[in-house]
Amino acid sequence: MQRALALLSCGAVLAFASAPLLASGNAANGKTKAAACFACHGADGNAVDPQYPRLAGQYNQYLQQVLHEYKDGERNNPIMKGMVATLSDQDIEDVAAYFSSLPTKLDTLKGHVQGD
Repeated sequence: MQRALALLSCGAVLAFASAPLLASGNAANGKTKAAACFACHGADGNAVDPQYPRLAGQYNQYLQQVLHEYKDGERNNPIMKGMVATLSDQDIEDVAAYFSSLPTKLDTLKGHVQGD
């Protein structure tokens, strides 16, 4: 009985400790906040023009990281830096949640990698 309680307690602690790591934002709010992104990346996140990345179905954490890198200047793209300049951390989580929740149309890298 004590072992079961100890395991249950450990599980509860791990669940609460990992909750911030699993925070994924609000996709409905993200759709509203991502309206400016649609011109290049498409409302469904599947850009038609090959010069713009397809965001639909990308990993949530990857999208968040990339948006922070544009905002912080780690990635040098003046257009994206301007687009993310006013986004809060919550905005970034929400936008990432929206695009990561969408179905992707990308099933192969053929034609999507520079040099193809």
